[in-house]
Order: sequence, then C-alpha cells, then structure tokens
Amino acid sequence: MPVVRFVREGRDVECNPGENLREVARREGMELYGLKGQLGNCGGCGQCVTCFVAVVEESGGNALSPRTTVEITKLRRRPMNWRLACQTLVERSVMVLTRPQMRFPDAESRLEAARQAPLPRGPLAWPMAPDECRNNEVLDGALAATADDEG
Repeated sequence: MPVVRFVREGRDVECNPGENLREVARREGMELYGLKGQLGNCGGCGQCVTCFVAVVEESGGNALSPRTTVEITKLRRRPMNWRLACQTLVERSVMVLTRPQMRFPDAESRLEAARQAPLPRGPLAWPMAPDECRNNEVLDGALAATADDEG
C-alpha cells in the first residue's frame, strides 16, 4: 500500500492506491487548512484553493495523479511542486508538506530527517489479505474440478 509521509506532522499514513489525498489527510486528522481555509473551504471541489500541499519527494515517478485542469488554472502562479489535495490521487508512496505557505520551526532539519528514512515503493498490485489469497486458490481449484466433471 502507498504511504503518505506528512512532514509537518511527522507521520506516515497508509492509504489505498487511487485514494484522494484530502480524504486521507482528513481521515487521519491532519490539518490541511490555514485560517482562510478553515473559514471557507469548498469541501473538496477545488474552488477555494486552500488545501495546498507541497510534494517534497515521490517514490518513483507518477506517485500522484497528473494535475487536473482545475489545478492548472488555480495554481498557475504557485510553485510547480504544489498540489491541491482535493484534486490529487495517491498512486505510490509520497512525501508531502501540508500548508507550505506557512512557516514551521526547524523546517530544513525536519525535511532532511524525513528524507533520510526511505519511503516504501508502493503497490505493484491491489492489496489482498493472505486469507483471501488462500480462499481464491481453493475456489479456483474447486471451479477447475467442477469444469472437469462437466466436460
């Protein structure tokens, strides 16, 4: 499963491939919004432009979905590594900085420390519990036996 490393919060969070970054952050109690965003965020539609994150490092290429048309329009005067969390899907492990427009103490040392621990590469296939694997093998065997009996 991909891991999102939230640098400001000092936390690694697992998510499913293709999960929305804003939803991952909200589910885990991460604060995406400054004061303006807390007072008037759009609920994830990409209209308020307040759920900025800065992509610090990606595990391999294409860790996040490509920029949407909304992002291209709304972020045209922002740094290229900034994304709108509400418009971004996590495909592979990635390191992000929430609220990059706000300073935080010891930023450089914390970023360096976050970079020291390698990110997991991310999924090569959809996750499946070991019990599900065994159940599928048994089911496949039963279906093959039934097909032999019929044929």
